[in-house]
Amino acid sequence: MDVINVLGKPLVPCSYDPLTGYFRDGCCKTDETDTGSHLICARVTAEFLAFSMARGNDLTTPRPEYRFKGLQPGDRWCLCATRWAEALAAGVAPPVVLESTHAAALRFVTLEQLENHRFGEAAQ
Repeated sequence: MDVINVLGKPLVPCSYDPLTGYFRDGCCKTDETDTGSHLICARVTAEFLAFSMARGNDLTTPRPEYRFKGLQPGDRWCLCATRWAEALAAGVAPPVVLESTHAAALRFVTLEQLENHRFGEAAQ
């Protein structure tokens, strides 16, 4: 069975550089072990990265032991749906790549909220 995005079409990869996804396969796929629900493909911003760090999730510091080089503004990353919703409420939600955002994200946010933060280009 194909994995579906929020537009009802097959899920498109989010990013291979940096390599993202709960399964580190470039896609915002999930299963029952993904307690963080890494479902939303976002193009991170400096404001969002600072917000995430203030919430205890440092996404900018390289962690070579996890093959993680750290994120820079403009990178695409599969975000936890709840963190994106928190950022939305705080006014710092990063743009979203709808084609690469898993349909299960709609359990946490609305399609309208995602569309209002749509990033316009195709996945890299």
